[in-house]
Parts: sequence; structure tokens; C-alpha cells
Amino acid sequence: MQIVDAGDGEGEIDMELSHGLDIEDEDLATGLSTSDAGFDTIIGHIEDIVMEEKFQTIQNSFLDKYYKEFEDTEENKFCYTDIHKEYISIIESYLETELKKRMPEFSMLDFTQQLQVRKQELEGEIFEILITFSDFMAFKEMLLDYRKDKEGNTIDLSGGLTIVPVKDKTNSGSFSGLCISGKSINGP
Repeated sequence: MQIVDAGDGEGEIDMELSHGLDIEDEDLATGLSTSDAGFDTIIGHIEDIVMEEKFQTIQNSFLDKYYKEFEDTEENKFCYTDIHKEYISIIESYLETELKKRMPEFSMLDFTQQLQVRKQELEGEIFEILITFSDFMAFKEMLLDYRKDKEGNTIDLSGGLTIVPVKDKTNSGSFSGLCISGKSINGP
């Protein structure tokens, strides 16, 4: 590693590989390696793509076509494998096409390898969608959840919490702030 002055008084750090070691460049401002930044950029594009109406239409059409095939049992039918392969083909190829429009150097093979390496540290809806490509059980769970939703078999928790105004004892019966516990936010 050496510091190079470009004549503007601000030194830049030049990372050199020595003795065959694989050292990643790190953005000193963000602390991210170039591979982390690249991965994050791809994830950002995927978030944009899956929010677009065209992706939603493609995915929902697929789910509508096959959700009745899946049953919530330990045993898996042979047709599940073919359905999963079709899903991978349709969704992955759409994502790859859209990503290459945004990032011409994008490689789905490299990205899926990065995804597998980072599998344990990833959370969120985007990663759940991406994991359905390589994890059949995640794919099956997605179809089963979709089926439950379509058939109205989901649990609605929206009515489980009610917030009501609490009377404040110190202000002669006037209403104070809202409180879930039933006690005034101004004290006991």
C-alpha cells in the first residue's frame, strides 16, 4: 500500500496486491469493500425491479397459475420440482434481463454465488424472493403462504391492539396523552 499525491494536496491510497494475496479495495468513506458496494448496488436495483408493476404482474400470474397445486404436507409431489424450475426460469431470467439493462457487466452466476456466501446474514423481502431460486422449501413456503392468502386462511392481527384516550387524574377528568397500558403518561 502506498500513498500517492495527485498534486492537489490530498493523498490517495493505492492498494497493491503483493505475494499473491487477494486484498479487496475498501472505500474509506463508507468502510465497504468494492464487492460489498457492488452487491449492495445490485440489491438496490433488484428492489426497484420487484416494486415495478411488470414484475408484480409476472410473479402474481405465476403464483395464480400454480398455488392450488401445493399442499401443506411433509410429502412433496414430483410436479413441484417442475414448477420450481419454471419459476426460476421465468423470474430469474426477467431479473437478469432487467439488471443487465441497468448494469451491463452484471453476471447472474457471480451474484448467485455471492448470495449463497451471504445467505446467513441477509434479511428482508428481497432476500426471501432471491432465496426461492435456490431453496426449494422457501419456494414451497411462498406458494403455501400465497394460497392461504388467496383462500382467506391467514390470521388477521390488525384488530388485536386498540389505543384509547386515558383520563388524567391530575387535570380533573380531562384527557391526556394516549397510553396502551391504561395508565396516564404523566405518571401513576
